[in-house]
Amino acid sequence: MKKAFRFILTLLIACAAQWVHAQSNGYFLHTVTKGQGLYSISRMYGVTENDIIALNPGSDVVIKVGQQLRIPQREQNATLGQSSKERFHTIKTGETLYRLTVIYSLTAREICDANPGLSAENFKVGQVIVIPPTKADNEVQPTQKVTEPNPLIGQQGTKGQSITATQDIKGATDPECRTQHLVKRKENIYRISRMYGITELELINANPELKSRKLKRGEIICIPYAKGKEKPHTTVVEQPVQEVVTPVQPTDEELFAEVKGATEEITQIKAAIILPFMLDGENASGEQQKMVEFYEGFLLALDSLKREGVSVDLHVYDSGSEDQSIANILNSPEMRGTNIIFGPVHKKHIAEVSAFADTTGTRVVIPFERNIDQVFTNPYLYQVNTPQSYFYSEVYDHFFRRFPHPNIIFFEEPGEKEDGMIPGFKQELDSRDIDYTVLVADTATNKDTIRNHFKLYHENILMMTSEKSGALNNMMPVFQLLVRDTATTKYDMHLFGYPQYQVYTNNHLASFYEIDTYFYSSFYTNNLLPQAVNFHKKYRRIYSKEIVNRYPKYAILGFDTGFYFLKALHLYGTDMDSRMGEFDYEPIQTGFKFERVNNWGGFINRKVFFVHFSRDYELQKIDFD
Repeated sequence: MKKAFRFILTLLIACAAQWVHAQSNGYFLHTVTKGQGLYSISRMYGVTENDIIALNPGSDVVIKVGQQLRIPQREQNATLGQSSKERFHTIKTGETLYRLTVIYSLTAREICDANPGLSAENFKVGQVIVIPPTKADNEVQPTQKVTEPNPLIGQQGTKGQSITATQDIKGATDPECRTQHLVKRKENIYRISRMYGITELELINANPELKSRKLKRGEIICIPYAKGKEKPHTTVVEQPVQEVVTPVQPTDEELFAEVKGATEEITQIKAAIILPFMLDGENASGEQQKMVEFYEGFLLALDSLKREGVSVDLHVYDSGSEDQSIANILNSPEMRGTNIIFGPVHKKHIAEVSAFADTTGTRVVIPFERNIDQVFTNPYLYQVNTPQSYFYSEVYDHFFRRFPHPNIIFFEEPGEKEDGMIPGFKQELDSRDIDYTVLVADTATNKDTIRNHFKLYHENILMMTSEKSGALNNMMPVFQLLVRDTATTKYDMHLFGYPQYQVYTNNHLASFYEIDTYFYSSFYTNNLLPQAVNFHKKYRRIYSKEIVNRYPKYAILGFDTGFYFLKALHLYGTDMDSRMGEFDYEPIQTGFKFERVNNWGGFINRKVFFVHFSRDYELQKIDFD
């Protein structure tokens, strides 16, 4: 029976290995998720868009959520900085984390370290993961061998595997030692004792030095025989004894629980801000004034956090112009041990700080830049300003949830380029077989012309194809006449606009209410709410000036961003990345909803809400999450 089981297991592993070989030397499958385009997918895998198009004809025209794309494997992936042995793997039916460790000769920890977003919950068919290269242990020599149970199984009596060590092997001829164990990163006495089926006390008694110090990575310790188990009569074993034991395969839940280390609290957060303040005697430009406002709001967040018992040691740096390097900042002694960095702004500096974070494990929050290639490959990056493809996909999804039966009338201003949201929106309408009308944004387009395109039992949506104020100014009087016409009252009518509309409220606030206006955004401040009122008062009192009316308001962005991340670090410590969704924080302006772009990359902010100026003169912020 045991022989038959071992034969079947060997056959399954061999078949899986052949399939993996095909993936490694040909292509693997990527399932398109919401917001992804060819650009983002190519950056994830370090290939070109043309490489993907070559294997997926027609993908240059359109790709859809749920569609499977063939992605070529690359022996050398320059974008990810991967070695020639590193590759990607698409999880298939029946595969478990344990089976992957066997197929690729890796530990569960090595796979999970390469994929920090991987968990028992999302280890599913179709998920793509990075398979790191097999690393030879640097602390080995070919002369002596010790046996170590497979840490992926964690069962007493499991057959061992040979390892070599450069240091003297403790207890190699000691009959009190059943075997020796090479300590790995994040292992502790509890885990090792459980691995070998002994008590913690038995392990400590066999290694008395552990009574006064912690385990050290790379050291070899004595594993005693369990109490009551017969000791061998021989004192030297040249080769590990191979026990004929049917291995018990651990579940994914067990393996992920074993890999996850203990959460470390951060009692005092060490933070840094790296922004182009350019405060060196030059006249500050509008962009530099934004950075100063952001910093001023950030300082107000520190003041609020201090009142809540959060301790922060902040270092502030001027990154200077884009052509300057920030290597001297990153290499400074003050940056050692930094828990989190806010900034920088320029792409060159983002690349430098990303490389720094990849080496040190420092979290980096990028508040402004929208196009960050590094977020697709660096697990320590948080991108606040959402990439357009992800941002618009959220807008489309929310739109059809709010308006399930829309009849859309677009208004184009001649010679004006369509807003970036519109082409994708029209494609979405086409894919849903929803008709729409395009009219000229001109006063010649009167209310009767517009109403002729209205439909009963539909939400009739008026949309400008440009976010600029010019066309809106032309059409607003026509919209007002339309809504005041008694012939229109039987129709459900709304104006739908852009984030920039919040800046236009000074001129159109009453009209927005009258026409029942919606606009989408990830930034919005309702200045009537107590939280916003108090912030403006405090800012005015401390800095003796008003916040500039921009989109977004940079002082409030600095406050929201600083408070959100520093409070999360205080609450969750090193477990912050996996628990951000638990943080219940109501920001003044900035929406936060961070999700990993893949299992090995960083986080992007996918928060989008709608702001509604209703005909009842109510201002509503609609959160779809």
